[in-house]
Amino acid sequence: MTSELRGERAPWASRSRRALLVAASLLLGACAGGMGTGAGSSSSPESHALVGAPAPAFELAEVPGGHQQSLAAHAGKVVIVDFWATWCGPCKQSFPAYQKLVTHMSGDVVVVGISQDDDAKPIPAFLSETGAKFPVVWDDGKAVAKAYDPPTMPTAFVIDKSGIVRFVHVGYRAGDEATLEEEARSLLH
Repeated sequence: MTSELRGERAPWASRSRRALLVAASLLLGACAGGMGTGAGSSSSPESHALVGAPAPAFELAEVPGGHQQSLAAHAGKVVIVDFWATWCGPCKQSFPAYQKLVTHMSGDVVVVGISQDDDAKPIPAFLSETGAKFPVVWDDGKAVAKAYDPPTMPTAFVIDKSGIVRFVHVGYRAGDEATLEEEARSLLH
């Protein structure tokens, strides 16, 4: 009588179940680029090497339109630089919240979304779907991401009026926009 007929599991079944669990974990962590799930968030001031340092400069083409966006163009304002991708579920949730934040803060705060997609083609549809009207650029080659070193997607860097990174938000959950707004307001004075 085989082990399956006696109600026992074959040794390969246990290995298959473990492999399936590992695969599911990897899929859930897709937004994280291998580090966390992307669904949670944290804004511990000590959590990233750039906190307290000047934000790395960038100049990237806006999608759509091709207009150049740079950190220098927003000097004197509080800027939230958000690293994201069209395939990232939490990123899809964050964009409407960022748009509300930008609208609510009426010009005092700027959000610049930096896409980490391998191709810019899906970006316009993503923007339309999420209602985002703030500047979105494509980091072709990911040089800007290398300078900022976001540990997951999305990751938002809150930069003060003088260009210093003050807060870093890793991941996104509904309600994080309230924390971002509070932090941004604290930097307006």
